[in-house]
Amino acid sequence: MNWQAEGYILSTQKHGETSAIIDVFTREQGRHKGLVRGGISRRMRPVLQPGNHVRVEWRGRLSEQLGYYTVEGIDSRAAELMDDRLSLTGLNAMTAMCREMLPERETHEPIFDVFEIVLANLHNIDVWPALYIRWEAGLLSALGYGLDFDRCAATGKNDNLTHISPRSGRAVSASAAEPYLDKLLRLPPFLRGESFSSPEDILDGLKLTGHFLETRVQWNLNRTLPDARHQLIDRLIASDIARIQKI
Repeated sequence: MNWQAEGYILSTQKHGETSAIIDVFTREQGRHKGLVRGGISRRMRPVLQPGNHVRVEWRGRLSEQLGYYTVEGIDSRAAELMDDRLSLTGLNAMTAMCREMLPERETHEPIFDVFEIVLANLHNIDVWPALYIRWEAGLLSALGYGLDFDRCAATGKNDNLTHISPRSGRAVSASAAEPYLDKLLRLPPFLRGESFSSPEDILDGLKLTGHFLETRVQWNLNRTLPDARHQLIDRLIASDIARIQKI
């Protein structure tokens, strides 16, 4: 059997003397591994860099087999961002989160669609960090751990929602949150639909989604969040857009 699709390289691992096993994220097939003959050759190495947009054909005798990929490069996102360390770190964080969080061979079309939107905006530092956090929130929802930003867990009202309960993942209004501020996670306004996001909002958003990704998803697998995501936070803090205390 075989299939064809466009997707993005998530990782490349040497296999044997000349081949490589690649992990590709496609809209139709989800996250899917396969063997590329000659994958470590001088011609193929630039094509198989994480984040690159590729066209692939997968062939295998049985669907559960590793199978073989034929790969054609479409664009080299990693090379385009090489001179922008922060955006490249964002790219690395996204590919690492896909590898860590998404079950292999499960289709998640909305996650793929927003993944492409974030990648298309990685050149714009005023836009992509907030998009990335929304993508992580969507990832939580796709994995069955969606957060409730719509109404207060205590009052049932939908106005002035400022925090999230770290236990339930439900929103809390400012008045209900007041006695428990040291125990709650701040809800950045851009996750409630506002267009503006401050550096503080970005880091609070990463803290919020990171908490639930680690305690809901990775905890069950006895894993922590990928190093690439921690590096993203460090780079944001060190950059001009986040000159605030480290979370």
